[in-house]
Amino acid sequence: MNWRAWRRRWLTEPLYRMGRKAMPSLSATEQEAIDAGDVWWDAQLFSGKPDWDALLSLPPVVLTADEQAFIDGPLAQLCSMLNDWQINWNDADLPPDVWAFMKQQGFFGMIIPKEYDGLGFSPYAHSEVVRQLSVRSVTAGVTVMVPNSLGPGELLMQFGTSEQRSYWLPRLARGEEIPCFGLTSPEAGSDAASMTDTGVVCMQDVEGEPTLGIRLNWRKRYITLSPVATVLGLAFKLSDPEGLLGDEKEPGISVALVPTHLPGVVTGRRHLPAGQAFLNGPTEGHDVFVPIDALIGGPEKAGQGWKMLMSALAAGRGISLPSLSAAACVFTAHVSGAYARVRSQFGIPVGRFEGIKERLGQLAANAYVVEAARRCTMAGLQTGLKPAVVSAIMKLHATERMRQSVNDAMDIHAGKAVIDGPSNYLSNLYRAVPVAITVEGANILTRNLIVFGQGAVRAHPYLMREILALNNPDEAAGEDDFDAVLWQHLGHSFKNTLRATGMGWTAGQLGSAPKDAGAAAPLYRAMGRWTSAFALVSEMALVTLGGALKRKEMISARLGDVLSELYLLSAVLKRWRDEGCHEADLPLVHLCMQQGFSTIDRRMDEVLSNLPSRPVAWLLRLLVLPPWSRAKAPSDRTTMACADILLEPSTARDRLVGAVWDGHDSSSVEQLERAFQLVVDAQPVLDRIRQGGLHDWRIAHERGAISDAQASVLKAAEEAVAAVIEVDDFAFDELARAHV
Repeated sequence: MNWRAWRRRWLTEPLYRMGRKAMPSLSATEQEAIDAGDVWWDAQLFSGKPDWDALLSLPPVVLTADEQAFIDGPLAQLCSMLNDWQINWNDADLPPDVWAFMKQQGFFGMIIPKEYDGLGFSPYAHSEVVRQLSVRSVTAGVTVMVPNSLGPGELLMQFGTSEQRSYWLPRLARGEEIPCFGLTSPEAGSDAASMTDTGVVCMQDVEGEPTLGIRLNWRKRYITLSPVATVLGLAFKLSDPEGLLGDEKEPGISVALVPTHLPGVVTGRRHLPAGQAFLNGPTEGHDVFVPIDALIGGPEKAGQGWKMLMSALAAGRGISLPSLSAAACVFTAHVSGAYARVRSQFGIPVGRFEGIKERLGQLAANAYVVEAARRCTMAGLQTGLKPAVVSAIMKLHATERMRQSVNDAMDIHAGKAVIDGPSNYLSNLYRAVPVAITVEGANILTRNLIVFGQGAVRAHPYLMREILALNNPDEAAGEDDFDAVLWQHLGHSFKNTLRATGMGWTAGQLGSAPKDAGAAAPLYRAMGRWTSAFALVSEMALVTLGGALKRKEMISARLGDVLSELYLLSAVLKRWRDEGCHEADLPLVHLCMQQGFSTIDRRMDEVLSNLPSRPVAWLLRLLVLPPWSRAKAPSDRTTMACADILLEPSTARDRLVGAVWDGHDSSSVEQLERAFQLVVDAQPVLDRIRQGGLHDWRIAHERGAISDAQASVLKAAEEAVAAVIEVDDFAFDELARAHV
């Protein structure tokens, strides 16, 4: 008996026919989005059995000598030139000397290779510049971020012709051209399929010569740098009704470079995004003619615009906003710990109260995990990969944790953070949070549609091959492919079901860990438990819901949350390894991991509570979430241990929050740091005074209980604290202002 023939006739063929009927065909936009970028560690997580050696052996990111020199030199100088209060409240723009300096020093060409006069920086160096610049001034950070993220530079390097690269890249690198990128339109947002901006291939006389080109009409908004841009990267729907490029009459979404001085280009008035002064505004074009070589990549790339955009975004989205977010998480932990140490209530530093410690512990954990994920992502990018799903995870969860950290910092600082003024180092960051949440893919959309929706198709070991087989117009060939992959998939699923069940019932004790995992070994075993559970639950959600899963956005979002947490926790383990497995950092590692496991457990429970197929949900709950092995929330002791790291000077504190401020402090942050150090130095003397039954150091000094030198330390600390807790005030007419 021929087993393969029997299997093909009685099992594969019926399943193939059912699948073709049930599987909705992929739209061109969906296919291009799925194809964009690369898979990386996300594929290991979807496998249910990640290869830890593959991640841990990835070298930690480091700066080259040239990159470090740039950060110590031009970047430090730029930071010293910025006055964020003046920029946002008085000038509504960066000063002219700052614009000139950024152009002169190549800040707009960090990602452009040196052969085109750019700096040729690695993703990590690019990230470091954005990280250190953005918390000094969001306006300056965004101004530098945009040309080095999704924009003409990235698109030209990936898809431009040699002539386009030779002409445009040096001009962009030297700041002779200021770029912006126009995607979002009022009617369609960022939904390219609904885009109303058009380009029609046509012939037109230019200086008396018939020229093949495109007549463009567009209306875009929310375009950063549009008010000053000299060249616009434009996304539009291309049509070729006369067949001048070929047989395709509707090539579709394309991207062109449009000089903004051309007739018909209208640069609109400025937007004001959440009170931030970075230049942003609308742009319109009315019958703007550009030659056909304005298409990025030339006529051969006509209609490939969405794929180009998704590919560029796969890299840029993993760098820009995650870098800003990591800096914000570290910054808020840094200043909140210092402020909670110097600010006293009832004679006790407020950081000693458990309610404040709870927030400080969360701040410390966010600072650790987001920075860990940033470094891990940069390590992946520096291998040349463009991990689309990982970049979406980073944008979504880095900005969300930034939002949480900024809110916690505002609560800890209380009135200090509420009163605006030059000495308030939090309020402008607080106002900027919604911008980061919204741009480069709004977080609601990213969470509900992209992370798991794209991840399940791209990163799953077999699903993409099955979808391609089901969508193959040649049914015979499709069935052959489907038969080959289906049985591999079923074998993989069977083994993963056994693994997930064993792991779930033993709370991960059957899992493995790297040989040198040390104190982190239980955490690796727990990761094995949750990755296998995620793989199994994802499989069953896909099997029972099929194509309907993309409409079950809340279920998809929860599965995406699990995938995201698994990635973030992988980065935590890698960071701890890369930094030398310091025992002092273990409270941070444990808090991050326990919070992540608790979130995964909760999201799994929510998925199983809402999965339409109830028998499948009951079975999965028994296999992966038995009552005796549920994840527990972190203990108060762990949370307070992390808070204590922020409250006292230590090497652990330096690793967590110290590096971002070296040499780049603002005056108000320097004042806070000075007060923090003085209070710490004064604490032993204060403790001795109180043990002697006194509460006023002046009386103790008068009675000879402390020396003149000790009294000077206490006086300096008291004055420094008074300066820190002071807030700004203004004359009545000083507050009149007008943003341009």
